[in-house]
Amino acid sequence: MRTNGKFILLSHMRMMAAAAILFVAAVNGFSQDKGPGCLPTRDLTPESLAYAPGEKLTFSVHYVWGPINADVANATLNLEETTLGGRQVYYARLFGKNAKIYDPFFKMREDFRSWFSPEGMVPRRFTRDTKEGNWFSTNDYVFRWNTPSPYIEASLDSKRKGPRTEEMPLSDCMYDVISLFYYARNLDFDAIQQDVKYPMTFAVDDDICNIYFIWKGREVKKIKGLGEVKTMKFIVKLVAGDVFGEDEDADGTMWFTDDDNRLLVYFETPIRIGYISGRLSAYDGLKNPFSSIVSK
Repeated sequence: MRTNGKFILLSHMRMMAAAAILFVAAVNGFSQDKGPGCLPTRDLTPESLAYAPGEKLTFSVHYVWGPINADVANATLNLEETTLGGRQVYYARLFGKNAKIYDPFFKMREDFRSWFSPEGMVPRRFTRDTKEGNWFSTNDYVFRWNTPSPYIEASLDSKRKGPRTEEMPLSDCMYDVISLFYYARNLDFDAIQQDVKYPMTFAVDDDICNIYFIWKGREVKKIKGLGEVKTMKFIVKLVAGDVFGEDEDADGTMWFTDDDNRLLVYFETPIRIGYISGRLSAYDGLKNPFSSIVSK
């Protein structure tokens, strides 16, 4: 039960991370802090962003393996406005947990927090606090952009390695997984080529990982609880490893709304044990009308 339970929620959170990571490629820099480049976006100003403080998204996670065919976890993503070091920033928190019925067997909580500048979408700080049974992992990243050689100042702790500090390489257009999710929602999708692989690297814990994505075009997707939704579909080539197995070309698929909100409404992937999917189950505080819904 320990191993299977860990796969369920950890797989979900990594897929949420992939939802952000899959969009960024050809890493180069985009802001006054970092210089021009990156994939094309709409104006990265508070007025032009696809969201605003007060937005709240809730996702339900479904797991299929043998006799198990049920929603097993949920995650809530909130966006607020605050200050960090005297600077006005957006603060986003993604909190995930398994359904209460599983707590007596394996209690899991995933807490991701990100602080980033609304002007230019510059990540400033990121924390992760993961508890899965008696296993844990914490990250605390401070993004040191304004130095001769930018780096991530990382304070890390885990059951396996214990507490440690590291300086991780920081390249242009590099994000934490939460600020990257919000950055991705502002891309100019008309400028992205269909069926072309876009690679990138990202940091998690004390590792630098690889991933790439392929935009497959627009599709009307039926989503439980939402109805038929006009979406943009992406295939994600996921990192091989503990959750997704050893297949270097393991595929995940993501669907985002084809409207001004650019909401993640559905994702799915096979994992080493079983199959996992997730859907947007509730939303509030959207900046723009949910105009991509075709029918309920």
